[in-house]
Amino acid sequence: MITLRGGAARLCDQTRRRDMLHIGGLGLLGLGLPALLGGHSVQAAGGLSSNSAGAHIVSSPGRAKSCILLFLMGGAPQHSTWDPKPDAPAEVRGDFGPIDARVPGMRIGSLLPKLATVADKLCLLRAVSTDDNAHSSSGYYMLTGRPHVPMNRENANPGAPNDWPCLAAVAQRLMASRGELPAAVRLPKHIFNTDGSVWPGQDAGFLGRNADPWLFRCEPASANYHIPEFHLPVDVPAERLEQRQSLLRLYNRRLDEAERTGAIGAYDQQTQRAFNLLGSARSRSAFNLEMETQATRERYGMTQFGQSTLLARRLVEAGVRLVQVNWFRGPEEPSDAPCWDSHSKESDRLKNVLMPPLDAAFSALIEDLDGRGLLDETLVVCLSEFGRTPRFNGRAGRDHWGPVFSIALAGGGVRGGMIHGSSDRLGAQPRDGRVRPEDVTATILHCLGYAPGTAFLDAQGRTFPVSRGDVLESTLASSFSPKAPPQ
Repeated sequence: MITLRGGAARLCDQTRRRDMLHIGGLGLLGLGLPALLGGHSVQAAGGLSSNSAGAHIVSSPGRAKSCILLFLMGGAPQHSTWDPKPDAPAEVRGDFGPIDARVPGMRIGSLLPKLATVADKLCLLRAVSTDDNAHSSSGYYMLTGRPHVPMNRENANPGAPNDWPCLAAVAQRLMASRGELPAAVRLPKHIFNTDGSVWPGQDAGFLGRNADPWLFRCEPASANYHIPEFHLPVDVPAERLEQRQSLLRLYNRRLDEAERTGAIGAYDQQTQRAFNLLGSARSRSAFNLEMETQATRERYGMTQFGQSTLLARRLVEAGVRLVQVNWFRGPEEPSDAPCWDSHSKESDRLKNVLMPPLDAAFSALIEDLDGRGLLDETLVVCLSEFGRTPRFNGRAGRDHWGPVFSIALAGGGVRGGMIHGSSDRLGAQPRDGRVRPEDVTATILHCLGYAPGTAFLDAQGRTFPVSRGDVLESTLASSFSPKAPPQ
């Protein structure tokens, strides 16, 4: 919805100088739509270049035009997903054995039968390690590629020194959107702990609010699903947008000369972009799941995660470069084992709550992208903040485990049907091919066309590389290996 809110001070013509234009409750003069749209963007064309935000681009031969991150909030168990241990003791292997995947010699959890049929598109990393057993700090590490200070800090909040920009914010800063929508989007909710504390590593950190990835709060599987940012109340028909724009221009002309800085000028451009986005039928249609057939929607699964994943595919088609889908934390989640945080009754939750939506949505996304000719240019990454303990606890669940866990990639220049790294016989420690979170971010950015040597400036003019990790060359398609950055 659109509203006008009054402030305190008035200008000489009695117009309130702090009146604020709102779209869907997001303040256009505060941390709202233009701020979320406002990252300086550039698409690397090759070699070494600089953008208006001071980023120095070192190109990689990336084939991916976009990326979809599926984040399994809470920590998915490696033993029941990508790294089953059928020969381990019962208290380790769990209640569900492995299933043969489409690729000879590859076995994954038996509760993922649909994903087993598309395993030739999957690249499994079985030795990912954060060595951090706290949701907040390990999640920060996975989402930014930088270890939290200190590690193992639960209920950590955003802020220095842990203000490295998340991967979505890096995309927002580096990559130009291919349409009116922002370059990076998160949905359907932000990530938070049971006590309500918001995880660090979900925003642009020291890059500033203009590089924040846009957060769409929505429940796409609900009957009354809509995006408030694109909803006009009955008393504000579309033709009145020009009147609102004229009013805003009047306010801007009345601002004091001292406030007419470069930031204000940039704000004016972002405001115009916000109006353009609101008035764009193409942008609005990207969020309209009713344009999909019922069969397609059901194929993804009529769950919040399934419909959010389908929405991510639509946003990529509309030009968004990176979409992060967070596992939805609904009010019905048990407080002692919410989402994938399976501290109790893990087998029951895996079988009836967690694995079916993951299996349906992830496999449908791969098949859908492949059928549309988009998989080669869309990197899909399924990850979580850590894994689960090798042995069950006294509540038939598994606890936090950062020493080793597994993630999966598909499309976008990675090799399908392969496994990188391995864990020991209990799934407790890396055995070979250990992967750090910074290696994951380096590989993702490489696939998107940015070498780890790409650098950007913070507000103090200091230079930072986008990643300090190593590209996982063995996971890349044969014609898709890293180039040395220019000297």
